[in-house]
Amino acid sequence: MNGSNLSLKARFGHLSLGRRLLIGALFWSLFVVFGGVVAITSVYRAETVNLLDDELQTTLITLSRAIDPLDDGSGRVQDIEEQLPSDSLDPRFNTPLSGRYWAIIATDEDGNPAADIRSRSIWDGDIPISDALIAEALASPGQIVHSLLQGPADEPLRVAVQALTFPDRLTPILLLSAADRSVASAGANRLRTTLIIAMLALAGGTLISMALALRFALRPLNRVQSDVTQVRDGKLAFLDGEYPSEVQPLTDELNKLLEHNRDVVDRARTHVGNLAHALKTPLAVLRNEAVGKSQLDDVVRRQTENMLTNVESYLKRAQAAARAETLGVRTPLEPCIERLARTFNKLFGHEGKTVIAENLPSLFVRVEQQDLEEMIGNLMENACKWANSKIIVSAIEAENGKVLLSVDDDGSGLDESQREQAIKRGVRLDETAPGTGLGLSIVSDIAEMNGGDLTLSASSLGGLRATIALRRAG
Repeated sequence: MNGSNLSLKARFGHLSLGRRLLIGALFWSLFVVFGGVVAITSVYRAETVNLLDDELQTTLITLSRAIDPLDDGSGRVQDIEEQLPSDSLDPRFNTPLSGRYWAIIATDEDGNPAADIRSRSIWDGDIPISDALIAEALASPGQIVHSLLQGPADEPLRVAVQALTFPDRLTPILLLSAADRSVASAGANRLRTTLIIAMLALAGGTLISMALALRFALRPLNRVQSDVTQVRDGKLAFLDGEYPSEVQPLTDELNKLLEHNRDVVDRARTHVGNLAHALKTPLAVLRNEAVGKSQLDDVVRRQTENMLTNVESYLKRAQAAARAETLGVRTPLEPCIERLARTFNKLFGHEGKTVIAENLPSLFVRVEQQDLEEMIGNLMENACKWANSKIIVSAIEAENGKVLLSVDDDGSGLDESQREQAIKRGVRLDETAPGTGLGLSIVSDIAEMNGGDLTLSASSLGGLRATIALRRAG
């Protein structure tokens, strides 16, 4: 039982509110349509049967009034056709196989038909009566009993039979009246078809109206979704504007959550900065005091350098993590790259190295500007150190909502194993070059914290290509 409940929840839990309401309304409409059709058709059939029974009873009453209870002593019923008023019975009784029939049947001492007078409509066919119906009528004299039988023309009949007893007769007389019920059944079928069409049209119109009403009623929720997306993309700081009274409490709580998130991030930045400065100052003092040439001084210098490097690395990571948690981050890509390209052209121009920014689309990425500058700056600096003369920075928009930022150089490049080592923290492939070995590691960490990644590959310029995949902001 629990498994089936979980399966239903998994199957329908993802449905929107509008679809849930429409599905519920659809099932209810189908229940009303088919339940209503069955109920109304059943009532109509019952009423038509009642009307038919009333007609049959009227015919029986007319027949009973016309009977002469005397016989000629032979046990046969006298001919009563001349005693029936011309306007008392349906003209169809005189039309062969018309579907309307009557008969007067005399019975013997055993309750079997002995003689009969029948309407011309029966023609030369059999009177529509059964032994069971005769027995039932004889068991309840004076009561009208009904049955469904086949007529002389094999049509479905509604048959009414009444047994009458007379003081001067030893055996009862059976009065029979029958009518074709196919007309009434056809009317019920037509009514059912009409009802199905009408009620389906009514249900369909109701569902369409409900869908339009739901679309209008749920429009504020769509607006909230759009506003939250704009907050996430950095186009809005808070959810502003007027919302319906049912939605306003939700937007107020979301704004409080956004404000709380910014406060938490600001406090985290402050605490990380304070901790880093509190550690860097005593470490700098230790490093400055270890100026001697003894082994102890050398150990202190090396260890303090490692500690300062780690403090700087983790400070940048903590700051990047705090910024990555901030909602509404949105930084333009093109001006940041061009600004850094101009800076590195000034720094490395005297070495004959040129940074070229090309194919820069006007896109925004979901990264803090400081983090974006940190990543691009590290990649450009690394490329300028190892390039021969040219560094190209480019960016393209990927199909998965990412922006691919690439930095190529024409240096000697790295093989596959060296590329894997280059991203590891503190690894320096060339100890003669200045640096701490943290540049590419910091870039990789910041990219991951912002939902991206760093990959190294061979460049078409002959050197190394470093590519950052970042999330695009709307």
